[in-house]
Amino acid sequence: WILSMKRAINLTLLIILVFMAGCATAPVQQEPIIPARRTMPEQDLPREQQGFYVYDPWEPMNRRIYNFNAVFDQYVFLPVVRGYEFILPDVAQTGVSNFFNNLGEINNLTNSLLQFKMVKFFNTIGRVALNTTAGVGGLFDMATHAGVKRENEDFGQTLGFYGLGSGPYLVLPVLGPSNLRDTGGLVVDTVVYSLMMDRLIDQLDMADSDKDILNY
Repeated sequence: WILSMKRAINLTLLIILVFMAGCATAPVQQEPIIPARRTMPEQDLPREQQGFYVYDPWEPMNRRIYNFNAVFDQYVFLPVVRGYEFILPDVAQTGVSNFFNNLGEINNLTNSLLQFKMVKFFNTIGRVALNTTAGVGGLFDMATHAGVKRENEDFGQTLGFYGLGSGPYLVLPVLGPSNLRDTGGLVVDTVVYSLMMDRLIDQLDMADSDKDILNY
């Protein structure tokens, strides 16, 4: 029971740190962009016009979520960003972002493999190996300095690779604009990331630590 509670606490702290790391690099949007109102165009429309059309059948719901996000950004998100930037120096913020980017490579790795993008797959393996060793557990992004760029693959892209359309436009609470396919991909990537965190906790021999505490 103590082990389970400790794992839950550590996972919660990791989630908070991920959120804070994202806050540090999130751009501040001065004027919100209003979601498109019009439906997907016919195939015979000129390409230059197609970019102004979005399939948005859930517009009333999306607008309510959008309004919620605007209030959340103003009263919660931006104050947290300012506090985070005030407390931590730039070098510490970079280290936190690098650390969680290194952990997040698992999604790039798995999705590159699922899409048979073997160059990206092996690039990601090289990045993880270099950043975990020479980069002191990922605190330093040595791979980028060595010319091995970070890939950007997720399960939403994997679904698209296998022919699944993007689906309706969707505004997510807190996270912002997306679509139905990428939202499903986000759920899968989050589950994979959580399983990796649980595995990482096991590798840190936390079970032995609990036994030592009980014996003490």
